[in-house]
Amino acid sequence: MVKQQLFADLKVVELAGVLAGPAVGMFFAELGASVLKVENPSNNGDVTRSWRLEKEKENTQSAYYSSVNYNKTIVWADLKEAEDFEIVMNHIASADVVISNFKPSSAKKLGLDAIALRKKFPKLIYAQISGYGIDDETPAFDVVLQAEAGFMFINGEAGGVPLKMPIALIDILAAHQLKEAILIALLKRSKTGLGSIVHISLYNAALSSLANQATNYLMGGEIPQRMGSLHPNIAPYGETFYANDGKAIVLAVGNDKQFESLCKCLYFEKSEALNLFKTNALRVQNRVKLNEILKKVFSKLDSKMLLNQLKSNNVPCGNIRSMDEVLNNETAQKLILSEALKDGQITKRMATAVFDIY
Repeated sequence: MVKQQLFADLKVVELAGVLAGPAVGMFFAELGASVLKVENPSNNGDVTRSWRLEKEKENTQSAYYSSVNYNKTIVWADLKEAEDFEIVMNHIASADVVISNFKPSSAKKLGLDAIALRKKFPKLIYAQISGYGIDDETPAFDVVLQAEAGFMFINGEAGGVPLKMPIALIDILAAHQLKEAILIALLKRSKTGLGSIVHISLYNAALSSLANQATNYLMGGEIPQRMGSLHPNIAPYGETFYANDGKAIVLAVGNDKQFESLCKCLYFEKSEALNLFKTNALRVQNRVKLNEILKKVFSKLDSKMLLNQLKSNNVPCGNIRSMDEVLNNETAQKLILSEALKDGQITKRMATAVFDIY
C-alpha cells in the first residue's frame, strides 16, 4: 500500500486552530484522510492566517498557517448559527476522528464536548488538546510553557539569559503525542468497534520530553544549567569550532574511540596534552582546556576538507547550516509539499509523515 493512501477511508473533522491541533490534522491529510477544517468566518478563521512576515504581505495565506494546513477542505461555519452548526454536526456524524482544542466550557456550551459527541456517536474518536489539563481553562502559549516546563531555564549560553527554542516546540511535541493516541484509539476501535476520548495537555507533553535532563535531577540531584549547545555528560559534544574559511563545525564525540579518531584527523594524536582527555570523564572535567586546544587546531584547517576527513573516520560532526542551505539540500527538497490555492498562490511546507513503510 502506498504510504500516502494509508488512511484513504478515514474522515477527520478539525475543530482546532493555531499549531498543535492542525499539525495532527495535516498528518492524517498527508496519509490520504479526508480532513475538514472548521473555521469561523465571523473572526476571519484560524488566527494564524494573519501571522504574516513582512516579505509575504502580498500573499493571501500566511506561511505560518500554510505550515500545518495542507490538503484540507475548509468548512467556513459559525457554530453559534443553527444552520452552520447543523452542517458541522452532519460532518461529525460520519467522521472517524474529531480534533478539538476548545476550552471545556466553550465546547460544552456548543454541545461539541467529548462526552456529548461520544454519546451520540459511539464509534467516534474525540481527540482533545488542552494547555494544562482536560478541565483547566488557563490559556496556553508556547513560550510560557517552555518557561514553566523548564526548557528556557536550561536553554541559552552559560551566564546568559534564558532562551526559548525558535519554534513552537511544545505544540509540536503535543501534536506527536496526540497522533500516537489517535492511532492507538483506531487500533482499539478495530478490535472493539468503539471509539475513545483521547487527550493531551501541552504541559504534560513538555514534561515528558525532558528526558535525560529530568533524569539527571531525579537520580543525581543535579539541576541542569544553561550551557549553550554543550552536553552535561559528554565532551566534546555540542562544542562549535570555526575553520579557516569561517565555516562553523559542531562535534558530537560520544566515546573514547571517536575521540581517538578525532585526534588522528587533527594530527595531534601523539600530543602529551592528550593525557588530560583519555576518557570521557576526563574530557568533561577538562572541557574548557580541551576547547581551547581544539579551537586553535580547527582554525588552521579548511572546513570542507576537515568534514570529509572526520566523517570518513566516523567522527560525529556537522556543519552548521542556515535555513536556505538546509532546504536547498536534495533530501529536504523531497520532503517539501506544495499546494496551489484558488487564487494561484503556491504554498509550501515540510511533510510531517516522513517515515518509511514497506
